[in-house]
Amino acid sequence: MLIYALTIFASAFLLFLVQPIMAKQILPWFGGSAAVWTTCLMFFQLVLLAGYAYADWTIRFLKPRPQVLLHVALIIASLISLPIIAGSGWKPGGEEDPTWLILGLLTATIGLPYFLLSTTGPLLQAWFARSFPKATNVYRLFALSNGASLIALVAYPFVVEPYISTHEQSIGWSFGYGLFAVLCGSSALFSLRASAQAATQQAGTPVAAAGPAPRATDYLLWLTLAALGSFMLIAVTNHITHDVASVPFLWILPLTLYLLSFVLCFEGRNWYQRQIFFGPLLVIVGAMAWALHTNGGVMDIKQAIPLFAAGLFVMCMFFHGELAALKPAPRHLTSYYLMISLGGAVGGLLVGFVAPKLFNTYYEFGLGLFFTALIAAYLARRTMVIVPVLALVAAGFTAYHIHTYINMLSKDTRVMTRNFYGTLRVKDFGDETSKDGTRRLMHGVIMHGEQFLAPARRMEPTTYYGPTAGIGRIIAIKNAAASDVRVGVIGLGAGTLAVYGRPGDTYRFYEINPQVIDLAKTEFSFLGSSKAKIETLLGDARLTLEAEPAQRYDVLAIDAFSSDSIPTHLMTYEAMGVYLKNMKPDGVIAFHVTNRFLHLAPVVKRIADEHGLHTILVADDPESGSDLANTDWVLVSRSKAVLDNKRITESQEAIGEIPGLRLWTDSFNNLFKILK
Repeated sequence: MLIYALTIFASAFLLFLVQPIMAKQILPWFGGSAAVWTTCLMFFQLVLLAGYAYADWTIRFLKPRPQVLLHVALIIASLISLPIIAGSGWKPGGEEDPTWLILGLLTATIGLPYFLLSTTGPLLQAWFARSFPKATNVYRLFALSNGASLIALVAYPFVVEPYISTHEQSIGWSFGYGLFAVLCGSSALFSLRASAQAATQQAGTPVAAAGPAPRATDYLLWLTLAALGSFMLIAVTNHITHDVASVPFLWILPLTLYLLSFVLCFEGRNWYQRQIFFGPLLVIVGAMAWALHTNGGVMDIKQAIPLFAAGLFVMCMFFHGELAALKPAPRHLTSYYLMISLGGAVGGLLVGFVAPKLFNTYYEFGLGLFFTALIAAYLARRTMVIVPVLALVAAGFTAYHIHTYINMLSKDTRVMTRNFYGTLRVKDFGDETSKDGTRRLMHGVIMHGEQFLAPARRMEPTTYYGPTAGIGRIIAIKNAAASDVRVGVIGLGAGTLAVYGRPGDTYRFYEINPQVIDLAKTEFSFLGSSKAKIETLLGDARLTLEAEPAQRYDVLAIDAFSSDSIPTHLMTYEAMGVYLKNMKPDGVIAFHVTNRFLHLAPVVKRIADEHGLHTILVADDPESGSDLANTDWVLVSRSKAVLDNKRITESQEAIGEIPGLRLWTDSFNNLFKILK
């Protein structure tokens, strides 16, 4: 059994380790959006499904020797894909659908190796059952597989990423895959020898413990429970990272709980028991539905994260515990795993692909809670009448609070829209008759722009862009020195910086999300009312700057780091070189580094020092009662003189040092190191 266990452990570990490695390679190309990870997850689930289908087909229709020969041949062929480094030809130009481009890139780069890793779990378990017909612990190998995946998940951000560059990660993983290929080939040969000594077998069918053939309802339940688990994993992840707290690494928590539930439910010691979990399940489903709209949908993070994390864990224990209770005899295990994989893919597709097309915000989270209560009622239908009735009551309670949540989102909301990059809302607070009435552009819990509604105040700078902020000060200096200032801005938001534009000036805004451009032009008047020439460019800013002629900017504002989804490719040594190419000799690059969770200023200074540039941190703390926000801007320039201006130095603060901080490059960055 050891050779099977080692191979399954290695395959599952590599299977999960490659996911963040590939996502991190391509994340910079698509603007650092969290939706990149969702799309990657959808791809991995689909390939996992293909791998499980392949395992089921080979076990059903091929005799042992052809099975082994085919699998070994595919393993050898997959070695051609190594090392797993995405080709630069896959970089987007700005007009493509990011979802399809990412799926194509992943297929070409990691498709066959990932497919073969995906086949390992069910295929080797079937070989084990065939080699050891009397064994009763075959399903524990599934728990081992999920345990290995869990170790890889936790190891990446805390052990791998902080010390190893992306390129080195890809090379190291490729060597690990080579080791897996040897283990898998050895397991295949061993299975032939072991099965030859086992009891007589039918062609292509493993001799294993007898049991009734699964019914159609069994297949449907396997698929439904697996789909709900996958669906709620992504729905809860989206909700807590988008609508609760923009905290780095928060996405790890839901996935850890999801995998842990698989380990506990299939480990074989009856960790899941319906009579213990059923009551807490109904209570916590109702509590999460209520939490959607309590306190105006802004629940305290110290309460929200524990609630949603505990809720996801209880739900996953329910889904996967019921799955484990319904597992068939080992001879049917490949069909069972195929349905689990199909369900996982369906759940992922519904959230990652279908929901963005159908919904204008994250409604799927509430819908998942509702269907969880319904499936609980169905499974409890043969118990005492009160149990399924309570489940139906929970479903009704959930539906009511979902309806309340939808009404809450719609109140005073002018526009709510959703695409690959997330959900955007334009909401009014007050009206134009009030001096303080504002219109805000929101991306989850992050505000990306605000404008006063009163006509007399509409062209006042707001939030992070006031005249005493670093960006306001440097623009004022440049305006005093020339009548035709060129300003570039990475990150459009509502277009607030356009208020500083004068006749003869040019303001060019780079924005990756087309819906942001539409909203800035239709819901806010900063761009349309600016006296400067306004240009908006769709696409990733760095790729655009690399491709276009040198722009000779007086000021280039990099304003894309306020959330946890940091587009790290905009803050690297190589990125700074791109910016410098587009600057005048005395031009200033202004990094907006205001962030609740990350120390970004030391990263910018480290990069600037490596380029021999001058830096200064301008911290703005507006007077009490001001409509402006506290902000930090790091100004970078070749010219020391421009940064020595009194208007800059009077608000200067020292940039703190982070011991051991490495230079961020295109192949290395470490968010964990700069956490506050």
